[in-house]
Amino acid sequence: MLLRVPAGKVAQILDDHSRLAYTEILADETKETATAFMARALDHFKQAGIHTERVLTDNGPCYRSHPWRDLLHAKGIDHKRTRPYRPLAVGKVERFHRNLADEWAYACRYRSEHERRDALHHRGHTALGGKPPATRVLDLTGQYS
Repeated sequence: MLLRVPAGKVAQILDDHSRLAYTEILADETKETATAFMARALDHFKQAGIHTERVLTDNGPCYRSHPWRDLLHAKGIDHKRTRPYRPLAVGKVERFHRNLADEWAYACRYRSEHERRDALHHRGHTALGGKPPATRVLDLTGQYS
């Protein structure tokens, strides 16, 4: 999992294998906010059948906090941090930000919020042969139960 939580913007966790992302808009980047966001994201990925083994973050203070460390330790997740001043280490997340802006957020006008959200969830990914990330996750939608 790759994590990026810019304050006041879209925070997201991206599964490196499926490219499935969990996103929220957060008001700040405190240790409490980041830890609660991570707990919700881990639950989301678990429900999708994704087992999280490692998380890669930058060196922000919230990711060096005791609540953050305790959450990951309790879940048996290894936490790695990027080397300082190396934003390319989380380049997939940075590229995801750019793709969302170019291909989804500003690509066209949406008639409704539902249409806009639907376009986000069905957006193809070039690394997946043009398929949406959900196709890499077994039974994400519950259609095979």
